[in-house]
Amino acid sequence: MQEVEFEVEPVFMDEEMLHEAVMVQIPTYPHIENPEEIKYSDILTLQLEYKNIPKIQFLWEFTSLTRLDLNNNLIEKIEGLDRLVNLTWLTLSFNKIEKIEGLESLRKLELLNLTHNRIAVIENIDTLEKLTHLYIGSNRIEQLDNVLYLRKFEALFALTLSGNPVSEEDEYKYLIAAYFPKLMYLDYKLLDAKTKNEAAVKYHHFLEKMKAEELQIQQAKEEEQRQMDEVKLHKDAFVEFLTGSHMFKSMFKDDPEADILPSVPGMADLLQTYEQQMAELCTQLFQIGLDEHKRREEEVSSFFSGHAKSVRYYQQKASQILASFEEQHNERISELQQLSDPEVLRVEINHCNDEINQLSSSLLELALHLYSGVEDIIQKLDANVSEMIVYFVETAQDIFAQFRDLEDNYYENVKKIAVTTLENVAKNDVEVELSNDVKLLFKSKETVMDALATGHDNHLQTIIDQETQLIMRANVWKVALIKRIEDNELERNRKRTSIVHRYMNYLREQLEELQ
Repeated sequence: MQEVEFEVEPVFMDEEMLHEAVMVQIPTYPHIENPEEIKYSDILTLQLEYKNIPKIQFLWEFTSLTRLDLNNNLIEKIEGLDRLVNLTWLTLSFNKIEKIEGLESLRKLELLNLTHNRIAVIENIDTLEKLTHLYIGSNRIEQLDNVLYLRKFEALFALTLSGNPVSEEDEYKYLIAAYFPKLMYLDYKLLDAKTKNEAAVKYHHFLEKMKAEELQIQQAKEEEQRQMDEVKLHKDAFVEFLTGSHMFKSMFKDDPEADILPSVPGMADLLQTYEQQMAELCTQLFQIGLDEHKRREEEVSSFFSGHAKSVRYYQQKASQILASFEEQHNERISELQQLSDPEVLRVEINHCNDEINQLSSSLLELALHLYSGVEDIIQKLDANVSEMIVYFVETAQDIFAQFRDLEDNYYENVKKIAVTTLENVAKNDVEVELSNDVKLLFKSKETVMDALATGHDNHLQTIIDQETQLIMRANVWKVALIKRIEDNELERNRKRTSIVHRYMNYLREQLEELQ
């Protein structure tokens, strides 16, 4: 059935529209005394239906919003919702939306209503893992395979697809019941046990095949994630280039004679031995890197454990001080409210201000004590981690020195083989037929020796570069770690101090109102 459209004048979202929508809901917020001072960040629901809105915008302040109704508008694109991370209910039915998008940050969303739009593909909702109700009827969805995309949503409770071409297929109800065994409602009707059992029997073969394919995909994803985690671990340990023969191959990657030399008599065995020796040293340094990374992680974890303990102690002490003060302060306020003599009132208020000043001093002193204590454990962390980094760097330097020794030894042996080969070529006394590339290389002693020297320099430079990179990254990590912790703690201390000052101001203003 063709859609009938009427010309409607669009009304763009603006401050006035949002303010009006908020004011309508004020009666549902009895704790708000002055509606004019309401903050959009406190609003939980927002109804913007039947407004002829063509575009979603200006909603970034509604960060606490849990329900948003935008149905029956002129919206063509889902956008402007990124900051509404607390949404659990979103209605966009009866609009002009053609593509599902812009929902990635709505990870708490449970209900999504997109009925009566122009959507042809169900997509881009992978992050909505808590989705329980999806209404997407009366759209343009044709492919059942696309609907099966929803099988990943294990919490899906209700699904509406009626009004889409896919719902007109034979056996549609049984197909959905078979492929979504946990679904309770389809097109607003209960999927009874009889229908589910019949569907499961009828499509048993297809279900088993699908489950096998899904399991294979899941296993592939898990393996991919495992590999990603492994790569990250190796990077965090600064040894990602020290696995197997990676370093050896990187040394010979840009060596112009690397493909020629193995065909020279005696050279292949030398290269194989060299690669094996390099790989053994790499494995040694690689394992040391992982072990040292684990030690550093344990040290950092221990720091944060101690930090959390210090903060809990501070919070308990602060709570005790505040509880004791507030109990007495409330009694004093009650007594002050009964006083009629201005002079006596003034004296008592001054006394209360003295108590507030004492409270402020106690809380600020406690905060300073916490900050000083945390600074001490930060210094201890710095010292311990620095010691670990120094040990790791010195150990790595020793092993890189062995890499260079291996390269020097290899270079000397290569030169000996080259001299022997040059002599044999000159005497035409070569046991095996040499390739044209080898003959060209060994045409003169100068050509061979220059090529070997260049390769040797390149190999050493690769080793030096790897060593420099490892040392630099290890030291940069340590400096960045301590700086990040220090900056975060300084900011926390500023916030604690600011909270104390704000509370003191509130108490003093409370006293001023009594004068």
